[in-house]
Amino acid sequence: MGEGVKMAEEFFSPMEQERVRAAVAQAEGITSGEIATMVVDSSDSYREAEILGAVLLSGLLSVMIAVVIHHVTIWSYIPLVILIYFPSWYLFRLVPRLKLPFAGRRRVAEAVRERAVRAFYEKELYRTREETGILIFISLLERKVWILGDRGINEKINPDFWQKLAAQLAGGLREGRACETLCTVIAGCSAELARHFPRRADDRNELRDEILTERLSP
Repeated sequence: MGEGVKMAEEFFSPMEQERVRAAVAQAEGITSGEIATMVVDSSDSYREAEILGAVLLSGLLSVMIAVVIHHVTIWSYIPLVILIYFPSWYLFRLVPRLKLPFAGRRRVAEAVRERAVRAFYEKELYRTREETGILIFISLLERKVWILGDRGINEKINPDFWQKLAAQLAGGLREGRACETLCTVIAGCSAELARHFPRRADDRNELRDEILTERLSP
């Protein structure tokens, strides 16, 4: 993904993946709630930001070059912009994080939310017996987290609770404590779920405990 950002499959080491899997299994040992964790490279390709950034960068570099060579005319400027646009565009493709300032905070936040909702349904978290599926969704490029609960959960637990845990996990990502914080958040989810959805005698594991990963199609 560029700029030292690990891809979803590599973000957690094998040992960390096992820690997370064990944390989910332990969490579900006291509740009928079903917890799934998912990590994606990014939530969107942000093509419009890629183009805008490349246009602005090529325009700026063209002005600088024209000034240096003391030949600032429309006939020299436009060809320079066109010439520099393509390497500029490639730079934004190579280093996706450069796109984010051109996408805007609202656009980025909406992209992560929409991708998390889509993942919830794509991975069939809505099909648990008591509608108690919960998704902890991590988008690496944006360093954002969404936690989504199914209808049965949302009827009893205020969404603000999940937002606080999501903010805690996002902070851990930024501080380089992703695995530790994720395990803590999983335990926090479990404790709250157990208050409203204690484990039943006939409970069975309906969702995978392993971390789900997915790459954005180019």
